[in-house]
Amino acid sequence: MMTDLILHEYANSGNCYKIRLTAAHVGAMIERREYDILKGETRTPGFLGTVNANGRIPVLQIGDTFLPESNAACVWLAHGSALIPQDRFDHADMLRWMFWEQYNHEPNVATLRFWRAMVGEANLTAQQREQIPARETAAAAALALMEEHLAARDWFAAGRYTLADIALYAYTHVAGEGGMDLARYPATTAWLARVAAQPGHIAITA
Repeated sequence: MMTDLILHEYANSGNCYKIRLTAAHVGAMIERREYDILKGETRTPGFLGTVNANGRIPVLQIGDTFLPESNAACVWLAHGSALIPQDRFDHADMLRWMFWEQYNHEPNVATLRFWRAMVGEANLTAQQREQIPARETAAAAALALMEEHLAARDWFAAGRYTLADIALYAYTHVAGEGGMDLARYPATTAWLARVAAQPGHIAITA
């Protein structure tokens, strides 16, 4: 029997969504606790002292322990499932795409979406507005790399659906909200449809 699970989250976040999507695929029941990051609810002394000293979500609470970082939570949930390849190389290849997602993809694709769809460009600081062109260039480069990879294969690792696909789907499928034109990436949009067609798939709004 799985320990009681609580997801400390901001529901619109792709990082939070990927944990819910992983849980849906493995049949894990998760209690959800919402925080409004626009109101600084993850910066309160109670949150910082108990949930995550880094002041960020998502955090997966496993009984009395707290696991920050979205991809780490996905790995914990999917342990022993078909979402994690057993082959040594395939496992490492899955992880490399998950690392790349957090280092090259999410900081650009997700940030543009957050700034434009949630904060609003009119509310950005001058420094944030100055960063937009560079973020757009980096986001386009990330999507182009995905497009090249997917032009020759259906999935990111192991020749099948894995956590690598879940991690990359979360922010890619809403990249248009940040101003990215997904129609420029036909192999990627076809992959998005394959992910959404997987048994057990749930939408970010579910």
